[in-house]
Amino acid sequence: MAAQRKTSRRKSLGQGMTEYIVIVALVGVAAIGTYSFLGGAIRSSTAGIAHEIAGEDAKTSIDAAKAAAENALSQAGTKKTLNNYNGGNH
Repeated sequence: MAAQRKTSRRKSLGQGMTEYIVIVALVGVAAIGTYSFLGGAIRSSTAGIAHEIAGEDAKTSIDAAKAAAENALSQAGTKKTLNNYNGGNH
């Protein structure tokens, strides 16, 4: 009887761990997708913050972040096909 409860508990803990791993993987995939979509804007914004912390003018970095964000938004509305995959580069 005790061995049966021990086996049941192991299966329950294994199931919980598996569900946790699946959730972590999904969050990771979502983060990668978001970063690839908004990567240019994130990099430029981070560069602007770094320039401001260093006491320098961050206007060029801020402008680059705005341009990257606008580019990402314009690409979001276009239909994705094999002709324009990867920016249309063949």
